[in-house]
Amino acid sequence: MHHIGKLPCLMLAVAGTGGIMKFHRCALFMLAASFLLHAQTVPTPSQSPSGGTSPKQEEAKALLACGQMIVDQFALLKIPDTRAPRFQGKVSEAIALCRGGAQALQFRATPWVDWSNYWGTGDMTSLPTGFISNKLPAQRGVVGALEDLELQRVELIKFNLFDNSGSFSAYVQGLNGVPGSAIKVWPAMRLQPNDPNYQVVGGDGTQVCKGDLIRWRTVNGICNDILNPAMGSSGMLFARNVEFETSFPDLGLNQLTRNRHGNRLSLLAPDPQVISRRLFTRIQSSPDKCQAGYGLPNDSKDANCDYQKAPFFNVLAAYWIQFMTHDWFSHLEEGHNATQYMKVGCETKLVNNVEVPLAPEDIAKLGCRPDDLIDKGYVAQDAAPGTFDSGGHTYLARAPKTMANTSTAWWDASQLYGFDDTSRQRVKRDPADMAKLLIIPAAGQSGPGYLPIFGPNDPINPEWTGQEAAGFPDNWTVGLSFLHNLFAREHNSFVAEFRRLAALTPNADCGLRDPSEPKKVIHYRDVTPDELFEIARLVVAAEIAKIHTTEWTPQLLYNEPLYLGMNGNWNGLLGENGGLLSKALSDIVVRNFGKSKDAAKATEWYSVFASGPGIFGLGSKVHGYDITNPKYTNGGVNHFGSPFNFPEEFVSVYRLHPLIPDLLEYRDLKADPNKIAKRVPVVETFQGKATPFMQAMGIENWGLTLGRQRLGLLTLHNSPLFLQNLKLGRLDSPTQQIDVVALDIIRDREHGVPRFNEFRRQYGLRQMTRFDDFMDPGVAPGSPAQIEQQDVVRTLRELYGQHVCDASKVITDAQVNEDRSPINDCLGYPNGTLIDNIEDVDTAVGYLAEYRRPHGFAISETQFVVFILNASRRLFSDRFFTSSFRPEFYTTLGVNWVNNNGPGHAVMEKGAPNGHVQPVSPMKRILLRNIPELTNELGPVINAFDPWARDRGQYYSLAWKPRPGAESDDSFANQ
Repeated sequence: MHHIGKLPCLMLAVAGTGGIMKFHRCALFMLAASFLLHAQTVPTPSQSPSGGTSPKQEEAKALLACGQMIVDQFALLKIPDTRAPRFQGKVSEAIALCRGGAQALQFRATPWVDWSNYWGTGDMTSLPTGFISNKLPAQRGVVGALEDLELQRVELIKFNLFDNSGSFSAYVQGLNGVPGSAIKVWPAMRLQPNDPNYQVVGGDGTQVCKGDLIRWRTVNGICNDILNPAMGSSGMLFARNVEFETSFPDLGLNQLTRNRHGNRLSLLAPDPQVISRRLFTRIQSSPDKCQAGYGLPNDSKDANCDYQKAPFFNVLAAYWIQFMTHDWFSHLEEGHNATQYMKVGCETKLVNNVEVPLAPEDIAKLGCRPDDLIDKGYVAQDAAPGTFDSGGHTYLARAPKTMANTSTAWWDASQLYGFDDTSRQRVKRDPADMAKLLIIPAAGQSGPGYLPIFGPNDPINPEWTGQEAAGFPDNWTVGLSFLHNLFAREHNSFVAEFRRLAALTPNADCGLRDPSEPKKVIHYRDVTPDELFEIARLVVAAEIAKIHTTEWTPQLLYNEPLYLGMNGNWNGLLGENGGLLSKALSDIVVRNFGKSKDAAKATEWYSVFASGPGIFGLGSKVHGYDITNPKYTNGGVNHFGSPFNFPEEFVSVYRLHPLIPDLLEYRDLKADPNKIAKRVPVVETFQGKATPFMQAMGIENWGLTLGRQRLGLLTLHNSPLFLQNLKLGRLDSPTQQIDVVALDIIRDREHGVPRFNEFRRQYGLRQMTRFDDFMDPGVAPGSPAQIEQQDVVRTLRELYGQHVCDASKVITDAQVNEDRSPINDCLGYPNGTLIDNIEDVDTAVGYLAEYRRPHGFAISETQFVVFILNASRRLFSDRFFTSSFRPEFYTTLGVNWVNNNGPGHAVMEKGAPNGHVQPVSPMKRILLRNIPELTNELGPVINAFDPWARDRGQYYSLAWKPRPGAESDDSFANQ
């Protein structure tokens, strides 16, 4: 049945461009449906969600709706020409009923996306029961969710790319006859004359990277794109995913912004410290046992800091994302912001919708500090941006202010290996084998040892003294120490295996090639230590990207559509060995859409079809591959008309501090893994303090500790207490303390992130009309959860206020009402109504206040939609993950190592977790390979980011119950 559905799509694809919308619909169906070719039998459901109607009646209604769905999809799947009438994740009643029955109709009137209510998108309770076929409705639901998500991604690629580096006017107007979204080379991405490689790439002429510049990941990120040498390199400007005109709303630079916010905003209004204390603080049952996050003396296990825990995500996952963000972006220069200082709030509150000074008793009650100061963020450009006219509309050429990304934007493990010349000096290589990273054995411990400590001649800040050596050493903790040590060991493990093969077969072809001598075979014995070091970096960076895509993210977003979607991003909807169909789709992508000057093909089509063979390795399996020709080495990438860098909005949604507990539940592997031996304050493991904790207590025990403990839910009233009272001796302020939670809000405002409601509109999500919209409509009336949410709504109203609305004021051009009328200040309420200042809510507050989330989502749907766009782009744009993922760059061992999660063949996991036969995950393999002491502990673990003592149960269960052997674990005693 599936093959019959796919063949017409493929024939249309090969035939040409006729029937473009029919082809698009068919392609979406084909790619989503092909997931199910590899899915296992859907587990038997435990109960029916259908309520009063019988299963047979519900099934009949759903099947009847499926007929209407076919008609409705002709309108649904149309990609609009303008951003206002976008999809918004909302489907027709017939589509919802076909895909999810009665349960999918319950919340269609709410702002939240519909797919999360389809059959099969939750746990066992999301599966139908009593139907003639229980499997087919679940397949319809999961396929429907995938179609919705793909539609969102295509629209995001079309409407949400705004480059600050000088290319935006060409994106809108086109360049030299090429439509904007099909442009592949930009003058703004050239190396400048002061760059040492300026002449090497072509100087004043056409710039093309070649030679050693294309062999490896360069330290500062240049020449990843061979035709755009500067793209993604350190120091390039952050991009935006929102219209420039909507950024920096506190400046009130245009009429829509002034209508939207009524001049109520400023950098410190509403007051960020007051917001932090009233909405973010963790409420403690025993404050004396927590001591504001500093615990009890001697790391006593009797200490306790309450926090709301996620049952399906561990603290290792929390440190993982910090490890990732250190690779992706930084606004700092060598750990510091600008030299000027500014206040951070604790000054005003809202009374009768008017800001008034805080009284001393208010300050004492809140626990905030008016004398806190922080260094201002760097601004690259703050002069008024230029404008240009196109199609009767005047555009800003860039945002009103821009900031530089001082890290590389590539997924290149720069936190380990450095991102510029200074940071590379901090990376220690082993003098006995310069291909390896330096690891020093620890006295009295088995295993390879630990990273060396910074020395007196290293280029570091004073506060980094005593830390282990790393390219990116800022914000260092014991969790980062664990991950840096782990991947330093992994680097050396790859080198050791390469050395082993070289000793066995020194004259064999290792697969590597030199662009200067492309025909020369490079034998294992010929590879120099410097070359092997860079090959190992390529391998480790690819492993990290694979872990994040196929392991961390499917646990962050723990449900069937996202498991399939993320594995599809990497391996393709058709699997790693998709055969002729996968090859055909790959050829279509690279040979047609990758090169096409047709804007629709180059963007929407490329995104859809790349889902077939998978983004990873796209364009690498091309006949006649030539390492000297950018047609081949660069042929698999696509930037969709806009140079790649991370947008400021991506930085914003990765402010995930609630994930971190105040106290780490330290365990001793050799004693009893089920017992918590100490409770170590996270704040006491910062900077140089991390070193003795790591080296004295042992990496295997920290692996056990981080793997077993649950991290914090991303929700309000759940931010670490120690971060609200962080002591920073480097600050030139009376208190030498800072509220990092308040600072998160300030930095978003500094970087011009739109406030929450407009943020959602810009990304194609439905707006809120009042604070009550944040509440989960599915919670039981009068339940503790509802009472808590009602309390948050009241607090939001007190903090952000209300105003009398004016229906004559249009507030956005990003969306329209359902009747296609402009959205105005009254948000659907009668003119002159007293309405909530929902438009003023900070984005970080808004996404933590989203109580309604898809099943298994550790983040909100607002954060997720930013991820849909940027998670795909950083794979699409990187040639080392696409057309340069080949032995010529990685060696044959390197390619196999990444594909098989280590040396040799892939190792398969026992059974079929959540219905999927799958290999042992890459992070689990890396842990087993480099910390073998964890072998017994990791045996029953499926995903290294799921708490290691949890029983995963059946089909995406979120239950917190022990696996066999962990029944006596302390964390299950007081749940």
